[in-house]
Amino acid sequence: MSNLPADLNERIEGLIGSDRVVLFMKGHRQGPQCGFSAQVVQILDRLVPDYTTVDVLSDASLRDAIKVYSSWPTIPQLYVGGEFVGGCDIVKELMATGEIFETLGLPAPSQNPPKIQVSDAAAAELRRLAGNAAGRDLHLTIDARLQPGLYFGPAEDGDVRATVNGITLSLDPLSASRADGASIDVRSGSEGPAFHVEVPGAPQVRQLGVKELKAMLDAGEPLVLVDVRTPEEFADGHVSEAINIPVQELDARMAELSKERPVVVYCRSGRRSDAAASALRAAGYTAHDLGPMSAWGG
Repeated sequence: MSNLPADLNERIEGLIGSDRVVLFMKGHRQGPQCGFSAQVVQILDRLVPDYTTVDVLSDASLRDAIKVYSSWPTIPQLYVGGEFVGGCDIVKELMATGEIFETLGLPAPSQNPPKIQVSDAAAAELRRLAGNAAGRDLHLTIDARLQPGLYFGPAEDGDVRATVNGITLSLDPLSASRADGASIDVRSGSEGPAFHVEVPGAPQVRQLGVKELKAMLDAGEPLVLVDVRTPEEFADGHVSEAINIPVQELDARMAELSKERPVVVYCRSGRRSDAAASALRAAGYTAHDLGPMSAWGG
């Protein structure tokens, strides 16, 4: 029992017991408000698909009380299975030593190169881009929700490398353990060529056409239309039936959406809506991507 008032102590214990992995932080998962919180979120996102974050900035009493409860002077603070793990430096150290897997009850990733397919079109485009990325590796990341990322960056210690169709990919061991059977292609979009990475087991998002959405709305089908742009973009113009949940707030506000009704998301270019729909699907929602407003036409 801490030296806190009973009601505050009970509240903190309730938050800690609300999920197996709970992070007290500044901001929330999609919008960290300090660099230390952001670093722990980045680590957890790589390791576990779902966890709870508690924003201490929204409640000054909680911000002070959690420090007393844990006898730890800084934020963020990570709890696993009801037990205090530590702050940012300790989480980073656990990640560096590999002890984080035991802490979270996860198997350690293997170092075996995964089998990945890279289409001829994607290989040609990647070779073109590599000409402007001298000295940087091409990284493929796959997070705990099986959402991929593809970028050029510095080489990282411990990376697993896979060479496919003349393209060498660097993957951290966690991503490598999730990448077997993945494929990389390139597709034309409203803003030019865009890479498309498919990961086995990842939730598949169905692209919904505007005419199909209109027919669903006209028929009175129960659905929720979500505009994931910023409030400023939303104010400039939006579909009248839509509600605004910016993509960076999605995790914190996901509980506002019912899993009993399909969720249809859209944005300006399609990138944010695709990410939002994928996150919703991974969390168990029925989600469709209406895609970019720029492609809707008249």
